[in-house]
Amino acid sequence: MRKGVIGYPLGHSYSKLIHEDLAGYTYDILEIPPEEFEEFLKEKSFDAINVTIPYKQKIIPFLDELDDKAKKIGAVNTVTNVNGYLKGYNTDYYGFKWMLENHDVTILNKKVVILGNGGATQALKVVINDMSARELKIVSRTKTDETITYQELLETFNDVEVLINASPVGMYPNHDDSPLDLSNYKQIESVIDIVYNPLKTELILQAEDLHLKAVGGLEMLVAQAKQAVEIFTGKNLVDSDIERVYKKILRQKQNIVFIGMPSAGKTTLANELAKKLNLPLIDIDEEIVKDVGKSIKDIFQDDGEDTFRKLETNKIHEVCTKNRTIISCGGGVIKSHTNIHNLKKMGILVWIDRDVSKLISDPSRPLSKDNEAIQKLYETRLPLYQAAADIHIINNTTIEQACNEIESRIKI
Repeated sequence: MRKGVIGYPLGHSYSKLIHEDLAGYTYDILEIPPEEFEEFLKEKSFDAINVTIPYKQKIIPFLDELDDKAKKIGAVNTVTNVNGYLKGYNTDYYGFKWMLENHDVTILNKKVVILGNGGATQALKVVINDMSARELKIVSRTKTDETITYQELLETFNDVEVLINASPVGMYPNHDDSPLDLSNYKQIESVIDIVYNPLKTELILQAEDLHLKAVGGLEMLVAQAKQAVEIFTGKNLVDSDIERVYKKILRQKQNIVFIGMPSAGKTTLANELAKKLNLPLIDIDEEIVKDVGKSIKDIFQDDGEDTFRKLETNKIHEVCTKNRTIISCGGGVIKSHTNIHNLKKMGILVWIDRDVSKLISDPSRPLSKDNEAIQKLYETRLPLYQAAADIHIINNTTIEQACNEIESRIKI
């Protein structure tokens, strides 16, 4: 391996996509189990590497030199090999600071909390102190001289203003987890989560629900990679490269999720866009029918709406962490807060809206059996669609026009 990243495990890494786009060289992903770590460092069979969990601190004794930032932080995420001489750097500092400044997250004179006390925390801690926070607490599951517990956070430091998650809680595949409940902390202004897979963690989604400033970890990942590339190559990149690659990764990873009333055109548009973009398509209702062996109508009649909603929630949980997939949902999917959170973790929600007069009644479905029922259903669900949607598309004309607007709005 000439250039790449080492860690264990690494199944979630986006680093290859980022480095190869920023620099054009081949970048490898190498999972190294702990028992092979020392031998890998002794062999020195690389030109430059990035280092991630769990080796950011463990690698230091094998290095010949640390740059000033890495010394101050006490953790390394970038190593160069020049004729067998290994030098360590820390680009997490730059990446994290850039992300805070890019989103106008105020640290000066604020009470700040970092959740987790691993290798990444060391860099974040130095950034927060350099940006002159009024007070900083590190929270860990077990109390140490440097950390407080989650219980202590709740009892004695619940007036935190900036909360940063540097723990792996919420990371794929454990994407249902969140390190804490933000509703217990009434003074919070900003929430930052350095986890980047899923794109939006449960913590970030709750912060958005509470109308807080919420920033996920993908931008930090790209920004720190930009500085790593500069160290690897000796060439300076421009900051606009960070935004360009960040948006490109979003396009490559983000699902396009259709929500809206029955007969608004979700399925038609999903099929058309999937064909046009050559993307896989998942129709939630069709998948449920395949699994159960019954039509949606029969499930409602035989088993009731509650049973159907459970099937719907389970199916959405199963498919929500796929990448770059078109997902078409049933009209009532927005009734579940859990569904919306799961769909937003890796997806952008596109509300396909149509004039009520153009929606089609279905006598076999009590909720939309006639025009009056459809009008009532629309009025009931309207605020739910408005709250859930990232993009609102009016579908009153042609399929082509609606598809073109969707492509334009999400900048495919």
